[in-house]
Amino acid sequence: MAKDKKLVKEITSMEEDFAQWYTDVVKKAELIDYTSVKGCMVIKPAGYAIWENIQHELDRRFKETGVENVYLPMFIPESLLQKEKDHVEGFAPEVAWVTHGGLEPLQERLCVRPTSETLFCDLYSKEIHSHRDLPKVYNQWCSVVRWEKTTRPFLRSREFLWQEGHTAHATAEEAEERTIQMLNLYADFCEEVLAIPVIKGKKTEKEKFAGAEATYTIESLMHDGKALQSGTSHNFGDGFAKAFDIQYTDKENKLQYVHQTSWGMTTRMIGALIMVHGDNSGLVLPPRIAPVQAVIIPIQQRKEGVLETAEKLEAQLKAAGIRVKTDKTDKSPGFKFAEQEMRGIPVRIECGPKDIEANQAVVVRRDTREKTIVSLDELDKKVQEILDIMQKEMLERARAHRDAHTYVATDYESFKKTINEKPGFVKAMWCGCRECEDKVKEDVQATARCIPFAQENLSDKCVVCGKPAKKMVYWGRAY
Repeated sequence: MAKDKKLVKEITSMEEDFAQWYTDVVKKAELIDYTSVKGCMVIKPAGYAIWENIQHELDRRFKETGVENVYLPMFIPESLLQKEKDHVEGFAPEVAWVTHGGLEPLQERLCVRPTSETLFCDLYSKEIHSHRDLPKVYNQWCSVVRWEKTTRPFLRSREFLWQEGHTAHATAEEAEERTIQMLNLYADFCEEVLAIPVIKGKKTEKEKFAGAEATYTIESLMHDGKALQSGTSHNFGDGFAKAFDIQYTDKENKLQYVHQTSWGMTTRMIGALIMVHGDNSGLVLPPRIAPVQAVIIPIQQRKEGVLETAEKLEAQLKAAGIRVKTDKTDKSPGFKFAEQEMRGIPVRIECGPKDIEANQAVVVRRDTREKTIVSLDELDKKVQEILDIMQKEMLERARAHRDAHTYVATDYESFKKTINEKPGFVKAMWCGCRECEDKVKEDVQATARCIPFAQENLSDKCVVCGKPAKKMVYWGRAY
């Protein structure tokens, strides 16, 4: 039993040090390991299995909207990157360069992709000629490299996995429609699958993506009250098309520039799962994203019939479509319980000789630790019911936490006091001026997270300068 307690004791409590708690969880739950390349991580099987589920579910949703997958090179010639000046300036500090091929200096430096707008534009300039070639609705699953100064597993690393969608359309209206469609898809995915509630809105001019006409975002709130940008969708207008000369002949045989979009979601969503749902015992994974939804723990497994019953129960649950495994290791039951909790497996099923005699099992929820005695004949049905309830209640709890940590400020003094003393979102009115955004960043190290689609009129004045307000904004400190 001492070992069981040690497993959890090695996790710093989130109340004591949230950053250390996070690091302890990703390490102890064996999601990642550090590497000899600073800022880069090994995503271990337990972590990669979560990413595979994210990938599978997003990819299915993408394809339902007509998206096709492609793969483009990881290297971008410097001359190609320079074609879009604003874009280059936005990424310049983070770009990694290849200068040699073997021992020979390259004639032209190659950028290791921080994102692939320029590559897609180069492709589209060759592929698109007529209105009949449109729309192009492509996505690629890949890694990108950004030379970040400060790194943290999943949240910010020098190489990370993501998907990046890139589309080209005949009209501005079609591009805007696709941009919003993908943002809504991300929001639905976060809430329905990850059980993470989000705020949908538009980024300010200061915060929008380099080279974009407009950037839309979904923002979520972590347990420590910091915001996390969880997915973005960008409307590029025809800016990239003009820089890369992507034109098509319309139905009247006139030359027109295409209108483009881009949208992405990354492995930082694994970090979001940890920070929204985790507790001091480790991970708590929502059932729909959990690689293993249920673990069967045989009690006194050396006794006759115990392992055989566990195997039958595993087959019964698998036949019902539940992702299940049986822990047959020789560790103590207490250690197995602690390990299951550490890894965030949604339910555990305890079954020993006395349970078998009574034709029952004990089902324990990971999130609430509630125990339910279930007949073995109905185990598949009851476990699925528990998983469904857990998924729903995890979203409700996360939403309640976000709402309880969302505040309103109508004057600058109370705004600063709230930001400094009450971690969370602060809703406040804004005049639209960059100077006010800069002042907030300088005074309290917070940013405008988004201008929400669901607007409220909290007052007539900007919270910073007192001039007439134009929009209500969610402000906060962020990862």
